[in-house]
Amino acid sequence: MYDVVGKRRFWYAISALLTLPGLFFIVIGGLKPSIDFTGGTEWEVRYESRPTVAQMTAALNELGKTEVLVVALDDGYLRIRTEPIDLIPAPTPTPIPTATPVPTPSPTATPAPSSTPEASGGASASADASASAVPSPSASASPSPSPTPPPVAEGTEFADLHAALQERFGPGEPRSVRTVGPVIGADLIRSSIILIAIGELFILGYLWIRFGFRFGTAAIIALLHDVIVVVGTFAILGFFFNYEFDALFVTALLTVIGFSVHDTIVVFDRIRENRVRHSSESFGAIVNHSILQTVGRSIITSLTVAVPLLALLLLGPPTIGTFSLALLIGILAGAYSSIFNASQILVTWTEWEASRKVSRSR
Repeated sequence: MYDVVGKRRFWYAISALLTLPGLFFIVIGGLKPSIDFTGGTEWEVRYESRPTVAQMTAALNELGKTEVLVVALDDGYLRIRTEPIDLIPAPTPTPIPTATPVPTPSPTATPAPSSTPEASGGASASADASASAVPSPSASASPSPSPTPPPVAEGTEFADLHAALQERFGPGEPRSVRTVGPVIGADLIRSSIILIAIGELFILGYLWIRFGFRFGTAAIIALLHDVIVVVGTFAILGFFFNYEFDALFVTALLTVIGFSVHDTIVVFDRIRENRVRHSSESFGAIVNHSILQTVGRSIITSLTVAVPLLALLLLGPPTIGTFSLALLIGILAGAYSSIFNASQILVTWTEWEASRKVSRSR
């Protein structure tokens, strides 16, 4: 029988190799939040002369945009981010109409209407003429389809900047433009932190109630390992490749938290059952039996999720690339931590408490 528990120091070393580099790059600022969190204006554009990242950055700096991030995409487009730029033209003030004085009618007597046939005939002819001048609905011309609005609104700060760049690099048309205010980005960061903290607290409370303090704490430590692996990987990618995380990244983290705890609960349930069946054995042997009995299920369950995520990452749209990558890394890290971290922490903690009680009794 393979001794998984006996090699727990080796598993701890692997976990350190997975988490410490990511923590280092998180500390030095490698984690790159997208415009969803920082605020600003971001657009993707491809100009005729195909400028490089350095040329575009220099041009924007000359135009007064100092906070600039330019990333080259695979299809020849450039993703440009600056401080917030107006995309909507300022409304023109409408003049307030002045009141015109109403003339006072003079007190002269008005002549009585004529009742002669000529007058009545003339009135009817005038009415017929005015009626014929009003076009009928059937005779009106069908409205022509309205032209599609231009991608860049005229008379805006962004239009002026885009025109200046076209003078330097030739014609080009942005395929996507968006602006996020700094207040919205700050609110999103605060909401994301609150969501993750509340999720952790609810899971910790549930595990404490079901398994006890020691089991619940060990599961939360393993859960933090998975979160650090995901966030640290994005910090490394952000430091070397300017890879950013967006709002879907938070959704992926919450999904990873739920999946990792689900896998850990399966192992903990088997440990609790085996403590009754194998009460004569040591706690480390019971945990080892439980891991070997559930490792196949844990690996197969993780692979059934990881394979579709890998296909989604390679073949899916780039808009969900961050979500797919974060979820794939988290699922693999969760499968590892449930087997080689949570249970091993539980054994280490139990043996440490037992040795402390023996030393106190002496």
